[in-house]
Amino acid sequence: MRQVETIVIGGGIAGLSAAARFAQHGEVVVLEGEDHPGYHASGRSVAYLHFGLGDRLVRALTAMSLEALSSDGDTLVRRHPALHIVREDETALLDALEDSLRSFGADYERVGPERIAGIVPVLDIGEGGFREAILERSALKLDTDAMLQAHVRALNAAGGALECRARVERIASAGNRWQIDTSGASYSAARVVNAAGAWADEIADIAGVSPIGISPLRRTVIQFAAPDGVDVSPWPFVKTVGEGFYVLPEGSTRLLASPMDETPSEPCDAAPEELDIAIVADRVMQATSLDIRRIEHSWAGLRSFAPDKHPVVGYDPAAPGFFWLAGQGGFGFQTSPALAAAAEALLFGLDWPEELAALGVTVADIGPARFAR
Repeated sequence: MRQVETIVIGGGIAGLSAAARFAQHGEVVVLEGEDHPGYHASGRSVAYLHFGLGDRLVRALTAMSLEALSSDGDTLVRRHPALHIVREDETALLDALEDSLRSFGADYERVGPERIAGIVPVLDIGEGGFREAILERSALKLDTDAMLQAHVRALNAAGGALECRARVERIASAGNRWQIDTSGASYSAARVVNAAGAWADEIADIAGVSPIGISPLRRTVIQFAAPDGVDVSPWPFVKTVGEGFYVLPEGSTRLLASPMDETPSEPCDAAPEELDIAIVADRVMQATSLDIRRIEHSWAGLRSFAPDKHPVVGYDPAAPGFFWLAGQGGFGFQTSPALAAAAEALLFGLDWPEELAALGVTVADIGPARFAR
């Protein structure tokens, strides 16, 4: 049985970004059940950092992460605007988003229909169409594979390891340590970090820890050709503020789109449903002049949420040494620097990060104790 300080279960962005920091404090092993890291939600994420997701807590975590990711230069991210669009009867939603952008010092501009048409000519700006928008210039396109691999390199450089094809079969408390068995190895660890995404409650159940109610929700993405002869690479990430869709460029000749669906699912290797594919194609065509004649590619991923849609980071109050790092929803990549720093502080009893304190984020906001029975 291998003796390590910390076992992290889950090789997605949550587990790897945190493990790279944990490895500075002792030996860390990340256990990933699939053939490679980021196989499920992390590998299927569109991964755009913008302030149009979540409430004030999620946006505060985004604000801290924006600063951290921007300092990495062009290797992991690139500046690419987001356009948040509303119809005439939805301006209150845009007002609320603008208040949040202003409070976090984001670089943005509120624009009318003529400017919208100049930015994305295919959008419907006529009667019943999109009459106002916010152009969020501080938004970032994230390179998911580059981010995951950077964390793997940092983990290895600090003496840690990522073990793939290491599906967890058994977790048992053993005195003041935990025993973790996979199909090929056994470990004894002082701490177990549950970063298993959609499977987080299942991992807790295996360990005899009460689940917290993590809900996997399926999201669908399609790819299709851009209009002939049009270079769409300068187009922003376009997102309806209310219910609707998002669409963004994939290179110069392809577009991606999603109906922003949140369909409850069991933890699984998610696949898109034909109905969801049809819904997103219809929504995009109804709201634009785009003609989607053929879906070139489609996929789905599971975004996992806690009951209050806030991340869950911290030791379980009833299971010493069992640490939650779950519930990142659809904002895992764009909040990963902030959540990794929070997890490091809580796992090792360090001072709470000053950046989080300055943004008003507290331990209680993200701790699992809020779900204690």
